[in-house]
Amino acid sequence: MFKALVLDQADKITTSSIQELDVSQLPEGDVLIDVEYSSLNYKDGLAITGKGKICRQFPMVPGIDLVGTVAESTDDRYTAGQKVVLTGWGVGEGHWGGMAQKARLKADWLVPLPEKLSGDQAMKIGTAGLTAMLCVQALQDAGITPEKGEILVTGASGGVGSVAVTLLAQLGYQVVAVTGRASENGEWLKALGASRVVERSEFEEPARPLEKQLWAGAVDTAGSKMLAKVLAQMDYDGAVAACGLAGGFDLPTTVMPFILRGVKLLGVDSVYAPYDRRQKAWSRISDLLPASYFQDGCREITLEEVPEAAEAITNGQIKGRVVIKL
Repeated sequence: MFKALVLDQADKITTSSIQELDVSQLPEGDVLIDVEYSSLNYKDGLAITGKGKICRQFPMVPGIDLVGTVAESTDDRYTAGQKVVLTGWGVGEGHWGGMAQKARLKADWLVPLPEKLSGDQAMKIGTAGLTAMLCVQALQDAGITPEKGEILVTGASGGVGSVAVTLLAQLGYQVVAVTGRASENGEWLKALGASRVVERSEFEEPARPLEKQLWAGAVDTAGSKMLAKVLAQMDYDGAVAACGLAGGFDLPTTVMPFILRGVKLLGVDSVYAPYDRRQKAWSRISDLLPASYFQDGCREITLEEVPEAAEAITNGQIKGRVVIKL
């Protein structure tokens, strides 16, 4: 028997409860894992509170991230006792996820845990950190170097944004962090590496087709009007790595930034990123993140505390990363 957070739904209302389950109840997979840690992402928050149509079936164990030790494996790539990490692949949405003491998963979804990282550190990175690293790599691949100018990060207080700020600063970029809580989180973001912090309200006016050129590159987690504003303010030959839709999935912009300034809009996905790209990103992020990030940018909770934290993260009341100890 093992403990899990289980979501169910009746009359379109989602409920959550801590339950004792048997291993035989786990879905099919190649690898049985003793889960050590999971994490709470914005998508998890939407699933647990029922504020978003995340779960494709019920009952569902949420948790799009997990790290743990292989207990059993029918796949030659993984053996008992090996440490592995999982992010994405629809886990916690259509396949039981990480907010349980055991999980059974497909071997193709796993990546060996980098030797430099502990389990809790891996979850302090998680999907958010992996996505942030993929965004940074996309900007680098687009030729955006530190000497070209400032890099804007929207949603900087969140999981993806806070890791992106840290990574970019570690690589020598001048980072401008956008947050709706500058007075509350400004000093924290500067401690992570932001050179300055600006209020989200400065980006809430509708964007003109082109505005003053301000940013060499950007990591955007918001979408919608915020992304439109950022695109209008990009330098000539700049690039935006877009990975989120916290502000909405629409994009009220024009072709002007693309055809008159050569701006590149780079879509970044971590859910189905291929193994080689994931492994490279995990290796890179384990080299770059300083010890201070794991101390200052994260907090740990228990499984029992998850529902309350889920409500908070969907209300924009969580900063940094939240790790769940199983």
